[in-house]
Amino acid sequence: MRTKIVFIINPISGRTTGRLNVPTLLEQLLDKQRYNPTVILTEYPGHATEIAQQAAAEGVSVVCAVGGDGTVNEVARGLLQTNASLAILPRGSGNGLARHLGIPLNLNQAIAILNQGQRSAIDSATINEHPFFCTAGIGFDAHISSVFAANTKRGLQTYVKLVLQEFFRFKPLQATLRLNQQQLETNFFVLAFGNASQYGNNAYIAPMADIRDGLLDVCLIRHLNVRKAIALSYGLITKRLATSGHAEYFTSRDIEVQGEQALPFHADGEFMGKATTFKVKILPLSLHVIVPTE
Repeated sequence: MRTKIVFIINPISGRTTGRLNVPTLLEQLLDKQRYNPTVILTEYPGHATEIAQQAAAEGVSVVCAVGGDGTVNEVARGLLQTNASLAILPRGSGNGLARHLGIPLNLNQAIAILNQGQRSAIDSATINEHPFFCTAGIGFDAHISSVFAANTKRGLQTYVKLVLQEFFRFKPLQATLRLNQQQLETNFFVLAFGNASQYGNNAYIAPMADIRDGLLDVCLIRHLNVRKAIALSYGLITKRLATSGHAEYFTSRDIEVQGEQALPFHADGEFMGKATTFKVKILPLSLHVIVPTE
């Protein structure tokens, strides 16, 4: 019997080249002896979650997110704690979870992984009940998420431009951090929580993160000047941030943060707003995914 698979396509995802060719590629390359496919286009924010939830409830075995990190997050949310597996055909600008799981950015190769891949379980996490699968954060990265969301241009070049523009405007924040029965009061620039190792675009904020270990990797960056920011950027792209001396790392199953004021936060790069109190926790092995065979 062929496996039921639903492809959820975000028609306005980050990368535009070849956007309309995805159904054609699926017709040409998907293993029809293995899969019985259905293709659905999203129509509004949150629609992918609704489609995924319904598919899982109807017993669909695999639900494939075709889009960027936002689409992947929406689909994965709908599959949490179900028997359905998440597959990814990456079409965004960051593609954080796809990169972490070793899924190629080339669509032809990604479909080949889908044809041959295996099922595995990974952790997920929540920040104030908002699910995330790669990273969440409080501080400068969340501020950039809000600015980026309001910008009409997408892509890595726009992101880097906004980081440089906002760096000199952003003031350090103050909060109390509680984890592992310890309490830490600190000023900080970034407080990031890594389930996976990277934000996307191979920017490794938590290079030691293991997506199956039942722990979050917490990255604390207290102070930044221009020299440290350059060194930090180099550390992000070389996976050496943890040994650079510019960031502190902790691991924990749950974290509480109390801000002196309302602080901006994000989940998988999507700006979630501001809050003064945060609860971050891991959900061990709560999501099934299709990954390359070992």
